[in-house]
Amino acid sequence: MSKHLWQTVGLGAVAGLRSMTAPALLSSNLLTYHPHALAGSPLRWLQKPLVAHGLKVLAASEMTADKLPQMPARIVPVSLAGRAAAGALVGATLYKINHDTPLTGALVGALAAVGATYAGYFLRKKATEGSGLSSAAVGGLEDALTLGVGLALAKGTNAGAPQPRHWVL
Repeated sequence: MSKHLWQTVGLGAVAGLRSMTAPALLSSNLLTYHPHALAGSPLRWLQKPLVAHGLKVLAASEMTADKLPQMPARIVPVSLAGRAAAGALVGATLYKINHDTPLTGALVGALAAVGATYAGYFLRKKATEGSGLSSAAVGGLEDALTLGVGLALAKGTNAGAPQPRHWVL
């Protein structure tokens, strides 16, 4: 199994838990590596500082808004579609960077996001009921888990990084 498949599944799952976190982490990492495989593609915009910083603001806003009691459940169709789209974006980008088919990456990322959305919804509901903690407190723990896993996965996205030169003597 390829590394970018597992990164796509992992970051797609992160998008299912917090839709803007996975694209924000990937975009931030792309500022460092700036892979040439994205040149000429609409996905190249993820390498722009303004996009990366804007996605970080959106991710932080989402984490804050998630704690509000009037927020709809993540499994309502509009929220689910947004999470699937975020997973698809991350997957298409990772596959494009690795010279693979972006459509395949988009499908893998979207499926991982949808699966994690439902799993996260039911786990958070169960954890809130079983622990006696507020939904906001459990959501904060979910944020920490999402950020930790997302950072670990995004930092490994260096497929587009320039390879070191091997000198032949």
